[in-house]
Amino acid sequence: MTAERTGPLKGMRVLDLSHVMAGPVCGLMLADMGADVIKVEKLEGGDDTRRMLPPDINGEPAAFMMMNRNKRGIALDLKHPRGKEVLKRLVASADALIENYRHDTMQRLGVGYEALKEINPGLIYCEISGFGRTGPWAEQGGFDLVAQGMSGLMSITGEGPGREPVKVGAPLTDITAGILGAMGVCAAYIHKLKTGEGQRVDTSLFEAGITHTYWQSAIAFATGVSPGPMGSAHPLSAPYQAFPTKDGWINLGASNQRTWLKLVEVLDDPELAADPRFKENAGRMGNLPALVEVLTRHFKKRTTAEWLTLLERAGVPAGPVLSIREMHAHPQTIAREMVPEVEHPVAGKVQTIGLPVKFSKTPGKVANPAPLFGQHTREVLAELGYSSEEIEKLIAERAVGAAG
Repeated sequence: MTAERTGPLKGMRVLDLSHVMAGPVCGLMLADMGADVIKVEKLEGGDDTRRMLPPDINGEPAAFMMMNRNKRGIALDLKHPRGKEVLKRLVASADALIENYRHDTMQRLGVGYEALKEINPGLIYCEISGFGRTGPWAEQGGFDLVAQGMSGLMSITGEGPGREPVKVGAPLTDITAGILGAMGVCAAYIHKLKTGEGQRVDTSLFEAGITHTYWQSAIAFATGVSPGPMGSAHPLSAPYQAFPTKDGWINLGASNQRTWLKLVEVLDDPELAADPRFKENAGRMGNLPALVEVLTRHFKKRTTAEWLTLLERAGVPAGPVLSIREMHAHPQTIAREMVPEVEHPVAGKVQTIGLPVKFSKTPGKVANPAPLFGQHTREVLAELGYSSEEIEKLIAERAVGAAG
């Protein structure tokens, strides 16, 4: 049974025709904020993440369940005239549609923006692609790895100059493009509520990667030189990076003069305090290798827990380097409801990642599991006015797919 929706977007209906990650992130953000997001999967096999195995829980793919919780699910064959008819009827009552197919795919199927806005002029049509729908690369397919490389991210990620390029561990451009898409849909929805007008929302993995280069781009604009990788260090402030301790690693954020002086007090090292190389941030950045060497000697003398206690007491920003499972179990993660649990009809109780934005008046909620393939097809079609006989005929014709 689908739990009641809550959140600031309650009453908004979104059709999520996307697959794998960037588009589904957009859909799950909107769903978590209360929108009725209907996941529309292709009839043969559904979303590709259904086949990203292992890992699975009781046979259900963990990747699909993560990206599609809080959504209802139907299956359509958009190459079948009756399947296309169902989508168009869905569009007539929808506020937004999300798709991340390659260039012109939806147009070739006869369900691109120009066709659908004739049915619903208020439709917000969100396109998430590799490089955007304009420009010389508009027709190129997009993958996170490629976007991280082209956006400059891989040139600033890694242990240091001369080392091989490294991508960010998470599919950063996929996730960020999904968040940007959700932001764009929300902004367009405000415009629609004011005017009744729909519009296209167009973002990409490439642009998502570029947005993460603000600091490095500022340096390049000012100096004419492209910054390179610095490991965990900051390009503008020091010390601001990870240091090894007696039993692990600690991240230190003494990034301004006030916190630097507090750190010097904690370390109780008169020579460090008096060293002219480190008195100001410019000197610390200019002599970063020497600074790291001195601080590393200090931090290796105590455990991570001991340092965190001392630094917190002194007001110096610091934190441990946690594994994913350690992060899941951290009291702050739990307190912020970032690892909620939902009841899946096959997998049973499964954990997922929660909504990272909190609302005091209209709280969002992760309350429903990802749908089984075609789980809500009959339910959604009935809401559109199809009779039971018509629904079963559509299933028999393989225009739509339904569970059970």
